[in-house]
Amino acid sequence: MIALFDRLARPLLRTLDPETAHALALNALKLGILPSAAPDDEKLRVEAFGLTFPNPVGLAAGFDKNAEVVDALFRLGFGFVEAGGVTPQPQPGNPRPRLFRLDADEGVINRLGLNSEGVEAVAKRLAARAALPGIAGINIGANKDTADRAADYVACIEALAPHVGFLTVNVSSPNTPGLRNLQQAEALDDLLSRVIDARERAAVGTKPRPLLLKIAPDLSLGDLDDVVGVARRHRIDGMVVGNTTIGRPNLRDAATAREQGGLSGRPLFALATRMLAETYVRAEGAFPLIGAGGVDSGAAAFAKIKAGASLIQLYSGLIFRGVGLIGAIKTDLLDFMRIGRLDTLADAVGRDVAAVTAEPWPG
Repeated sequence: MIALFDRLARPLLRTLDPETAHALALNALKLGILPSAAPDDEKLRVEAFGLTFPNPVGLAAGFDKNAEVVDALFRLGFGFVEAGGVTPQPQPGNPRPRLFRLDADEGVINRLGLNSEGVEAVAKRLAARAALPGIAGINIGANKDTADRAADYVACIEALAPHVGFLTVNVSSPNTPGLRNLQQAEALDDLLSRVIDARERAAVGTKPRPLLLKIAPDLSLGDLDDVVGVARRHRIDGMVVGNTTIGRPNLRDAATAREQGGLSGRPLFALATRMLAETYVRAEGAFPLIGAGGVDSGAAAFAKIKAGASLIQLYSGLIFRGVGLIGAIKTDLLDFMRIGRLDTLADAVGRDVAAVTAEPWPG
């Protein structure tokens, strides 16, 4: 049924403006027209951040910005779903057009600008499904015009922590001016101090929610040293590597490549995977990593795992491969485990780090 849906829906969606196609996909999920995916093989189970994931394939933030279709996404077979990014106050984001497909490169450029219905609307939806199965996380950000960005993250945590499995602090969107400055050591140190305090205060009678940090793939290695050092000192629970890139690596669609915004999809894979491996080296096992950026096949997912990821996330790959990609990745991962005689995916985490970090820097 999923394969049939892909064959029928993808050609239609590809004829539409990307943002219109995205809205149509959300509406289709709300209708619940797709059957549930088959149960996951127990060999795909992953333990990370104190949570048990039925499989390592997650949906990256950006697809379900306002937590409208979380449970429909679980039915497609995702092991976890990260909604958001959400901001404290509603904001429209940047003017359209702001989302662009690069068909020749199987990439996407977006300059959405953290368009969000705001934390109140998102909190209501997440609270309504909090007792349902599935690990739902939330990606949190700051409003464009706020005077105190750290206070915005604190407000999001206070409102959302009781209703989610984990929280991701997004300091790496390239489409909110100045947001990436929060990755600088002094600013990040202050931010993490405040958000961790907020996370602890929100854990009334419960265990504090895992707190992750999402970084850009465009950091210098010196800046990465600082970011990981600060993250380790604050004992955060994990990192997501990484967000979109402002680079334009060898793109064939030269005209669309000139659009401003963050690039995702296949062209991001090499850079994001290198940054993942470099982060794994610096983390030294202090916390698990989620690998994102260019995952569009089982081979790409397994490469992320061998480069240091305990879990992986995708989004742009769905645009070019359809929702059947989720099941295909899981099938391929089981095949790779069988071929490699691996009992768990954890046995593969970081296996290729030395080789990846020895390669020339991705161009």
